[in-house]
Amino acid sequence: METFWFYFYLGFDHVLDVGGLDHFYFLVALSLPFAFKNWKKLLLWVSLFTLGHSLSLVISNFEWIKIDTTWVEFLIPVTICITCLSILILKQHTLLKGIWINLITLFFGLIHGFGFARYFKMIASKEEAILSLLEFALGVEFAQVLIVIFVLLINWVAIGLFKIEHLKWQWIIAAMVLSQAVLMTSNNWPF
Repeated sequence: METFWFYFYLGFDHVLDVGGLDHFYFLVALSLPFAFKNWKKLLLWVSLFTLGHSLSLVISNFEWIKIDTTWVEFLIPVTICITCLSILILKQHTLLKGIWINLITLFFGLIHGFGFARYFKMIASKEEAILSLLEFALGVEFAQVLIVIFVLLINWVAIGLFKIEHLKWQWIIAAMVLSQAVLMTSNNWPF
């Protein structure tokens, strides 16, 4: 049980670590256009993101594919930029509709997972990797659900209580997150 809490907390901390806000920014941008009535969709997307994140940890841990971390660190903020731009530019959040959002969220989870894979491989032996990964994934999932609930609460306060226009609110927050993602992208430019 002690190792369960170690890996659970590691996953939880990985998402909420202020030194690496990529999960936070991505989930803010993903959740921003939605309200509590959309909780099922958001839970599905959070779970798909966690699944992608977990798959990349398995792929890296067993060395099925080797990915250059320079590119991963560059692509992580690019996923955040794309998600923000879907709010700011695309008409009616085309990116956030249909099967595309499921596939994109899973793919973005893969990218984000490769960013943590090297560290995870150092702490989890191949023998215990799958169980450790499941415990880690539960921590990641729990933290991500908390972020989504937080975003939905803030949306409700801003739009419901303070009567800020929904579209204006989305643009303001998406632009703020985008500015951080662009900074992260430029700091991780691979060329």
